[in-house]
Amino acid sequence: MLFPTTIVGSFPQPEWLIDRAKLAGRFPPRVRARELWRIPEPYLAQAQDDATLLAIRFQEEAGLDIVSDGEIRRESYSNRFATALEGVDLDNPGSALDRSGHPNPVPRIVGRIRRRHAVEVDDLLFLKRQTTRRTKITVPGPFTMLQQAQNDFYASEEEAAMDYAQAVNAEIKDLFAAGADVVQIDEPYMQARPEKARQYGLAALNRALEGVEGTTCVHICFGYAAIIHQRPSGYSFLPELAGCRCRQVSIETAQSQLDTRVLRELGDKQVLVGCLNLDDPAVETPEEVADRVRRALEHIAPEQVILAPDCGMKYLPRDSARGKLAAMVRAAGMLRQEYRAA
Repeated sequence: MLFPTTIVGSFPQPEWLIDRAKLAGRFPPRVRARELWRIPEPYLAQAQDDATLLAIRFQEEAGLDIVSDGEIRRESYSNRFATALEGVDLDNPGSALDRSGHPNPVPRIVGRIRRRHAVEVDDLLFLKRQTTRRTKITVPGPFTMLQQAQNDFYASEEEAAMDYAQAVNAEIKDLFAAGADVVQIDEPYMQARPEKARQYGLAALNRALEGVEGTTCVHICFGYAAIIHQRPSGYSFLPELAGCRCRQVSIETAQSQLDTRVLRELGDKQVLVGCLNLDDPAVETPEEVADRVRRALEHIAPEQVILAPDCGMKYLPRDSARGKLAAMVRAAGMLRQEYRAA
């Protein structure tokens, strides 16, 4: 099918589940942030299941072809996995600069990074029980997790990144074994710290994908629109992903008005073209969304294009997220008719 539609990962969590004002009033959590949840611990897992089911239904009602669990059980895209690993001290966290340049509490590495157990397989299995559509689940990338940690153990960042990569690799293989259709690796810090990404980040990402069979995607972005408001018109690290083992690359073009000529440098990879501006809660028209996608189609083939939001929708009002996804699905329908007739 031409122009399939999907979500990058997160969908807005309901106000009854999480304190959205607290969530928006701080930097994304890197250590656990249990104070964000409104539901007492004995009932929290059931409440998260209920909210996840709503997120799945909203995606289905909007018409998405590939759905996620909305990352409803996560305080941020990365901390649920990163804090489940062996080798980090969460009781005595460290500090690292967020991509905004501000310090944020982070896991402190005090031993070898190891995956103790599968972290997200149960989330995927819940998703698969609730939908007949293709499924996608996201994991944080090794480079990004290292940038969101304080290294008090490893002699070099390269060594630490490779151990993170091994943990991610084991998780991805378990997710595909459990039936995932797409596994996405979130690596936004490759854009934020391109020199380190070139030095060892791409090698770590390829190690995370070593021996993996299944459709993998790498998401790279400029940060949440609710937190990082200014966008450059080009990526500082993107053409390098042509050398990545991933099948798909997820980028943003809407808010940044990205110069889409760079997409030529990704070769034959499929591209999740971010075509929803998450800095503005107003719902775009399908025509506006289709026009954004056409900018990418000037440089890559229709068969390479997947429609998606710029980034995770976590910070948007829920009605806005629903409306934007529906507009994107209608835009995909318009483009299918247009390119079939061509």
